[in-house]
Amino acid sequence: MFVGSLLATYGWYIVFSCILLYVVFQKLSTRLRALRQRQLDRAPAALEPDIVVKRQEALAAARLKMQDELNAQVEKHKEKLRQLEEEKRRQKIEMWDSMQEGKSYKGNTRKPQLRWVFVAARGLSLVAEEDSPGPSTSSVIPKRKSDRKPLRRGGYNPLSGEGGGACSWRPGRRGPSSGG
Repeated sequence: MFVGSLLATYGWYIVFSCILLYVVFQKLSTRLRALRQRQLDRAPAALEPDIVVKRQEALAAARLKMQDELNAQVEKHKEKLRQLEEEKRRQKIEMWDSMQEGKSYKGNTRKPQLRWVFVAARGLSLVAEEDSPGPSTSSVIPKRKSDRKPLRRGGYNPLSGEGGGACSWRPGRRGPSSGG
């Protein structure tokens, strides 16, 4: 009789707590199994020092190879920068010489355009592109903007109610609507 009244009063609580305990037990048991498996996998590797030494040597060789590749990329980049500096210096000398002769110097020398290019094998690299001084291939002629008055002033904000036209909305007064 005592068990029956206990089940009648707390039956659903007991069922839900049993289900919750079962789910928690399942989760913990899978984690414990994975942890034990990892410990068993680590144990033989720690016991055999020649395997550990081989792994460390392979890791050191891979790091050395990556460092050599990086050094090669840095040298290539420095060489490109030296070439660009040499080109700039040469252009400045040409510009100075043409200025000394009394010629125009702005139209006949062009600076190379620099841009970063991502190459899959080498990574990011700096590339200089020179524009040809000949006729342009595009037939688009830039149009000048006419000096017109702007439609709105610069500080126009439609939510503030300022700067608008003749009509503006204002919220009503707070408090009772009847006059005093």
